[in-house]
Amino acid sequence: MTAQNKVFFNTGKLLIVPIILLIIVGVSCKTTKKTEGSGQKVELIKEEASPGEDSTQYELLILDSKFESWLATQPPANYYSQSYYENWNQRYVSEWNMRHNNPLRYGSFYETHIDYDPNTDYGLELNYQLYYYFRFIEEEYGIELVQRGR
Repeated sequence: MTAQNKVFFNTGKLLIVPIILLIIVGVSCKTTKKTEGSGQKVELIKEEASPGEDSTQYELLILDSKFESWLATQPPANYYSQSYYENWNQRYVSEWNMRHNNPLRYGSFYETHIDYDPNTDYGLELNYQLYYYFRFIEEEYGIELVQRGR
């Protein structure tokens, strides 16, 4: 092998490494999940009863601009019973909070802890909205929070 051939052969090896690195970087950029950087904020807000009122009111605050229009396409609140929504919400909230508490494993998508107490009566409407929020996350972001029988 002549000296000129050796130089060409060594240069070829050096060019392969940057090309491989460019391919790896290009592929990794394309496979980034759309959930990264778009954390979800959902919060149960307790509104104390005024003097003379018996019950405490709760409000569900969801900060995702797409949710309200998506919810409008779903069945009405009385489609399922309140206990149906409560049972699913317990499972969903448990999984959501576990992911919230493990950001190194699940990322920053689950920004807020959901303070849902299964012994509290949040009413049909709030349970409905919370249930369909989780369904929205599954459909819109492709995240399976709880396995459902199909």
